[in-house]
Amino acid sequence: MKLRELAGLLATARTYGDMEVEISGFSMHTQTLRPGELFVCVSGIPGFQEDRHPFAGEAVRLGAAAIVAEREVGLDVPTVVVPDARYVMAVMACHYYGYPSERMKLIGVTGTKGKTTAAHMIETILSLAGNRTGLMGNLGTKIGGKTAESTTNTQEPHRLQANLSLMEQARTEYAVMEVTSQGIAMGRVLGCEFRTAVFTNLTHDHLDFHGTMEAYRHAKGLLFSWLGSGFAADPEKRTFAILNADDQASDYFRSVTAAQVITYGIKAQADVRAEGVKLKNGGTAFELVTFAGTVNVKLRMVGLFNVYNALAAAACALAEHTPLPTVRKGLEQLEGVPGRMEVVDEGQSFLVLVDYAHTPDSLDNALSTVKQFAEGQVITVFGCGGDRDRTKRPVMGKIASTYSDRIMVTSDNPRSESPEAILQEIERGLVEGGADSSRYELIADRREAIRRAIGLAGAGDVVVIAGKGHETYQITGGSTVHFDDREEARLAIREEAGSQMP
Repeated sequence: MKLRELAGLLATARTYGDMEVEISGFSMHTQTLRPGELFVCVSGIPGFQEDRHPFAGEAVRLGAAAIVAEREVGLDVPTVVVPDARYVMAVMACHYYGYPSERMKLIGVTGTKGKTTAAHMIETILSLAGNRTGLMGNLGTKIGGKTAESTTNTQEPHRLQANLSLMEQARTEYAVMEVTSQGIAMGRVLGCEFRTAVFTNLTHDHLDFHGTMEAYRHAKGLLFSWLGSGFAADPEKRTFAILNADDQASDYFRSVTAAQVITYGIKAQADVRAEGVKLKNGGTAFELVTFAGTVNVKLRMVGLFNVYNALAAAACALAEHTPLPTVRKGLEQLEGVPGRMEVVDEGQSFLVLVDYAHTPDSLDNALSTVKQFAEGQVITVFGCGGDRDRTKRPVMGKIASTYSDRIMVTSDNPRSESPEAILQEIERGLVEGGADSSRYELIADRREAIRRAIGLAGAGDVVVIAGKGHETYQITGGSTVHFDDREEARLAIREEAGSQMP
């Protein structure tokens, strides 16, 4: 595609050089740039993304065919200067790949927690109903039944549109994707024609990026406002907002959308509800009460938060006229999502759960759930990330002290901060929560902390290893090394079993 065609999409662009040059793709990183691509210089976001303008010269040396920038870069290469390169990246990517989201039903799932599980539940149900489905999120990108790893939850526009195009080629009817607040704020999903937006919950997180809870809520609200302001005569073009009636943020999202609202909840009156919830260590049972009828559901996942995820998925599927028995079957057949209350079973006499809980609310949900069914001690391993929101550290310490009998405070991607300093900030919350020094240990080495927790566990106890979930790395200083909580737990269990053999 010629650069002139792409630049012609923009009313206020200033162009320099040969606009007839052919563009073979897009890049925002010199590490991944291929000759013939258009290099997009987005402005920087301190602590999150580098300013790409200083790399324009390197991009040209590597073979970039042209540059998009927010200021003149002084290079002998075709250049398009625009006010907002992030916006332009989305506009150009949508056009280059032929607006693929217009020819499938795109479902976006947003919220502080539950996005991954709810998205997997929705995709499972719709697939079971006989639809061709795709999935994009924290655990990878699924196209045509094959899943590839992804390094970003909500992908940059050129990657996102390329994957939607591949889904279209695979004749995908429904594409389900996780939509993060950062992704929304950074313009990554601009141009996507969403059929449905699903809201899970809004709790304390990402304030290092958004600054305030109001700004955080506003970012998520954009997804619901983007569903459009018109009503469609064609049922295939109608839009839906699936809202959690038990979360007060839903009132705001309802006020900014013209889409049909379908609510779900447990406490408040809602279109889709769960009644008679029974939590067990092997799963959760409840009565699913909907506008399409009532069925009993037995989830193979634990926790009240997974009931909410199931309700969100059910509401979304029912909006597409999926039969209620299929909804139930889809919910019941999903064993779980990697790193979300994932069981590590090596035949031991105690339960080990690995969970992605890395926010105050998600840790509270995980530990309060475990406390309800644990027959013995609750032993918790957790930490807080470095170079991220420091205010949540003592809060999470207090939560851990509330529900845990023993606590191992450890590292969780300390990045450039001192691991010991992070642990001390968490310790303040432990003390405030009433935990004395006999109940907790500060162990900066995460491997050692996991082994210590496993070594303390006995029959009927539950060990919760929180924070990293599916992640398979640890970031310390400037280095990233392989680290998987599930692998470490398995090794620790085997070592402990071996040490007890006569």
